[in-house]
Amino acid sequence: MATVRDITYDLLRSLGMTTVFGNPGSTEEPFLHAFPDDFSYVLALHEASAVGIADGYAQATGRPAHVNLHTAPGTGNAMGNIVTAWHNRTPLIVTAGQQTREMLLLEPRLTARQPTELPQPYVKWAYEPVRAQDVPAALMRAYATAVQPPAGPVFLSLPLDDWAQPADPPPSARTVATRFAPDPERLRQFAATLAASRAPVLVLGAAVDRAGAWAAAVALAERLVAPVWSAPAPERTTFPEDHPHFQGVLPFARGPLAERLRGHDTVLVIGAPVFRYYPHVPGDTLPDGARLLHVTDDPDEAARAPVGDSLLGDAGLALAALADLVPPADRPPPPPRPGPAPVEDSVPLSADALFAALGRHWPEDGVLVQESPSNLSALRRHLRFTRPGSYFTMASGGLGYGLPAAVGVALAQRDTGQHRPVVAVIGDGSFHYSVQALWTAAQLRLPLPVVVPVNRQYAILKAFAELKQTPGVPGLDLPGLDITAIARGYGCAATVVDTPDQLGAALAAALHADRPTVLPVPIRPDIPPIL
Repeated sequence: MATVRDITYDLLRSLGMTTVFGNPGSTEEPFLHAFPDDFSYVLALHEASAVGIADGYAQATGRPAHVNLHTAPGTGNAMGNIVTAWHNRTPLIVTAGQQTREMLLLEPRLTARQPTELPQPYVKWAYEPVRAQDVPAALMRAYATAVQPPAGPVFLSLPLDDWAQPADPPPSARTVATRFAPDPERLRQFAATLAASRAPVLVLGAAVDRAGAWAAAVALAERLVAPVWSAPAPERTTFPEDHPHFQGVLPFARGPLAERLRGHDTVLVIGAPVFRYYPHVPGDTLPDGARLLHVTDDPDEAARAPVGDSLLGDAGLALAALADLVPPADRPPPPPRPGPAPVEDSVPLSADALFAALGRHWPEDGVLVQESPSNLSALRRHLRFTRPGSYFTMASGGLGYGLPAAVGVALAQRDTGQHRPVVAVIGDGSFHYSVQALWTAAQLRLPLPVVVPVNRQYAILKAFAELKQTPGVPGLDLPGLDITAIARGYGCAATVVDTPDQLGAALAAALHADRPTVLPVPIRPDIPPIL
């Protein structure tokens, strides 16, 4: 007779989920024993790294990923990157072991006391099956929940003695829709408002990239002859950044953002919240006289917007429909975005000099995964992305995502046969949050360059302290870290880079290596303005 484990693995096969990311524990071993030959297990040395790798893999493949965690402690370890997966809208099936059912009343060691509450509110659904026989059907429901918009992580707590139990007939492997069209009448109203607008502007979010809708965004922008901004703090790029209509990334504070939109009477936000802020800088949400139209696939996102009229729907479908409905505008094109100022290649390099050099040596068709908060403005000034799926970072603002996510994105490039070169830029502070991910990259023999700007401080926190006038904060300096030794200890190559020419040669070599290469780059300890 088929067991619960047999039926579950068959269901995972039918859903195309034959890669499992995790760090095994005793409560997971009954699920993982005699691991099938047609499955792959991606081992991380910490649960947060396992979730980050799975997140990057799911985003780069466009398919949900399965992460297997160790009961309550493992889920707790993973929570930071589960929070990021929630904000990233990444479809993850997160399963965690639970103690043997017949001992749960006693709460023995490694019992998850309230397993479905632990990951809340950062999962779309959390469940522990009432019967062992319900495990496969619960997995099917978890899959359907994770992929439907807004996509996100789900959680199943699975007692370790369930796997050997006799199974019920297997559940049907179902397909579910992952896009829904906007209301036609509301869409026509939005189109009429845009057509009558004197000076419209588009603000695009990560959902445009997730929907594969760059072409539709370009068509609408050109039809309206409207400037295009990226929404604040984007986790993905949303529009070709060499297009003459593209203006850059909006600041993530209320007053400066409204000032940047001054002069526009209609603001169309698609695929982003209204708005993602970080520091509180008082001001109006919009400039005087401006009207906001908001398209999102998330009812909660629409409900919490402080201004504007909302329309629920897929970003790509909405953009394509609006491009068809709006008549061509007769207005001058927007002024082009100014280029970055020239930089001096003094040693140690400034952040601008580092990223200017990286831009000059950027691989064709490259993909960037970044987590260097204090250097982000400099990075965005010098690296411009012209193809979808070329930029990934954390929407949550939480550190420890970027390095494992880069491993997942690089693995996805290999597994899907796309073989786009992947480069990570990880600040020396961020580097240590999930540094264990280097070992996984080395074991997988991924040709992943990891560029580490080394300023020996939490510069983003010093910038925030300056903005909020809170001097004397302790713990913001990071002396005594040997990134080269750490990288080599995990099985990576490592080369310190001091000059732009060294960066070009080292990057080219790393992209053709048979293992990851960590490239620490000493930079000046300048504190950039946070806005």
